[in-house]
Amino acid sequence: MKNPNESSLCRSFGVPHVQHAHNRRQFLASAGAGFGALALQGMLSSQASDTAHPLTLHHRQTAKSVIFLFMEGGPSQMDTFDRKPLLNKLAGQGLPSSFKTPITAMGEHGAPLLASKRKWSRYGESGLEISDWFPNVARHADDLAIIRSCYGEGINHSGGCNLMNTGSILGGRPSLGSWITYGLGSENQDLPAFVVMTDQPKPATNGVRSWGPGFLPATYQGTPVGNGPNGEAIANLKRPPGVTFETQMQKLDLINRINSQHAMRLPNVSTLDARIRSYELAARMQSAAPEAVDLSIESAETQKLYGLDNKRTKNYGEICLLARRLVERGVRFIQLYSGTGSGWDAHANIEGNHGRYCGEVDLPIAGLLTDLKRRGLLDETLVVWGGEFGRTPMSEKGDGRDHNPTGFTMWMAGGGVRGGQVIGATDELGLYAIEERAHVHDIHASILHLMGLDRLKLSYNHQGRLERPTVNEGAMIRSLVT
Repeated sequence: MKNPNESSLCRSFGVPHVQHAHNRRQFLASAGAGFGALALQGMLSSQASDTAHPLTLHHRQTAKSVIFLFMEGGPSQMDTFDRKPLLNKLAGQGLPSSFKTPITAMGEHGAPLLASKRKWSRYGESGLEISDWFPNVARHADDLAIIRSCYGEGINHSGGCNLMNTGSILGGRPSLGSWITYGLGSENQDLPAFVVMTDQPKPATNGVRSWGPGFLPATYQGTPVGNGPNGEAIANLKRPPGVTFETQMQKLDLINRINSQHAMRLPNVSTLDARIRSYELAARMQSAAPEAVDLSIESAETQKLYGLDNKRTKNYGEICLLARRLVERGVRFIQLYSGTGSGWDAHANIEGNHGRYCGEVDLPIAGLLTDLKRRGLLDETLVVWGGEFGRTPMSEKGDGRDHNPTGFTMWMAGGGVRGGQVIGATDELGLYAIEERAHVHDIHASILHLMGLDRLKLSYNHQGRLERPTVNEGAMIRSLVT
């Protein structure tokens, strides 16, 4: 039987959260014009209050949470959301001489153009063209802002994933989710503010670097949820047999006191403070998280909406449904990986590859949009779809497409975004972004802006250098909201 005092005790067990008094507060107050102190204040306030801490935003926010649907490996834009009739007319021929020869990951030049076998239709009052690989998402055409002119420098998966997640092709910088939780804190002190979920128990490209805090304090890193041992949504959430709540609290109290004493000697080592916070959060999660991740609570109609009744869509459907439940509970940033381990990387057999992965995610994503909308959550939840790059119009290995960072598609919905529109364009073959070009830094700046954060004002003093989330580049894509 659950201890009736467990929920309240979990919020304030043991020794109070370690505060390095003047040293740590002064250090964070000097970081980013006081923004670090704001985030710290929000987390420390959880000791005295169960309510969300007050935020000081740079401007009015239209989104309170982000759900980033990450198609790892790189989905093909000209087979999904960016129709290219000329591609089929020139199929089998080489790239026209009027096009600059691209630098491709596999270095195969002179490959013939590969036709798209997709059928396209117009959807909604907006008449957006979407292929038959996304028939369910297409029903939400009037909610989508399709950005067809994205580009970056990540030519391979490691660099591309680094760029899309952290703003740099090189490792070591904070992920976008870490920046947002650093700036805004959490609305629920009993759950992680930044959650990562994968559709299968495979390591993501770059592993934890994709959701790591970089040089930010370690407490802002993403928390993996799902694919735990024995089917657990969160690993080690349940207490071992024979361990009572009181016994566990006594152990945690001792660990916290020892860690606090050690941390006082090393006030600027953020990993120690993050370890202490993780023990505190883990204890609180044992009370709050089981209910948050219990999908059996959902009605049969809702489970079917996400495709949980179908083996093909079940995996991604479960994490999409979990994302909605976490957003309801104030989780700030959620990233959902499809094709974990570069599954969308269709160098060969794009029909089989994309046919599989589009079929796995189309219904769950549509279900997520439907569910958020009917619950009144889509207006304040920004949903982002895309991969680390797109694909080339040329064929590779006869029936596949190579990596293409020079022109690809992403879309956004909800969170203040004006749906039913196309932003930007690639050339007639879908190789290069040519109109209203949107660099990955612009994508990040736009997400930050919708969350109420200015990418230049959100900063952190790292070793005497003022660092910003978009590496001092990028701008809000104004067409998203106008």
